[in-house]
Amino acid sequence: MKDSELISHYFPALSDTQKKQFADLKALYVEWNAQINVISRKDMDAFYLHHVLHSLAIAKIISFKPETKILDVGTGGGFPGIPLAILFPECQFLLVDSIGKKIKVVDAVASSIGLSNVRTQHERVEKINERFHFVVSRAVTQIKPFWTWVNNKFESHSFNDLPNGVLYLKGGDLSEELSELKRNHTLYPISDFFDEPFYESKFVLHLPIGK
Repeated sequence: MKDSELISHYFPALSDTQKKQFADLKALYVEWNAQINVISRKDMDAFYLHHVLHSLAIAKIISFKPETKILDVGTGGGFPGIPLAILFPECQFLLVDSIGKKIKVVDAVASSIGLSNVRTQHERVEKINERFHFVVSRAVTQIKPFWTWVNNKFESHSFNDLPNGVLYLKGGDLSEELSELKRNHTLYPISDFFDEPFYESKFVLHLPIGK
């Protein structure tokens, strides 16, 4: 399997619109990446494996219910927010990054594929004055400082199958980071959901609000 077929393999219930949106992503990122480097150029050959499907590992942990509000912190070129916004069109996403040129790319990609459920903001997350059910991110920093950035950004009312909180994509040995954090958490190995060797030692970390 290659390119967007990989997404359909693991998410067979996609609508025709979603299939087209996923299929259109690579050409858009190739075009924008030539102008603004948001993805490692050597990574573009594995664009769907390393970026799109990796983002969607979160969707193997939780199927966001309609009206869920999700904040993507340090979105870079739009990951994991753009793939999740395609998969969950009835949810609302705010994609935030402190680097303006990356937000420019996200805006262009979201507009090109017709995502009406995505907003963006060129800002540091500490200055975002909204509340969300979930915060998602892809390894922008160590877990403990990340939690301090976002722990006041949550809605108190939960209505999804997981409690509101952080869903963090991270790899490697996380035991030391998690022991420093001293919070309840659940670690989901992505290799439980996706067969490719790339996902060995990669995880989705859920940090619920509360204790």
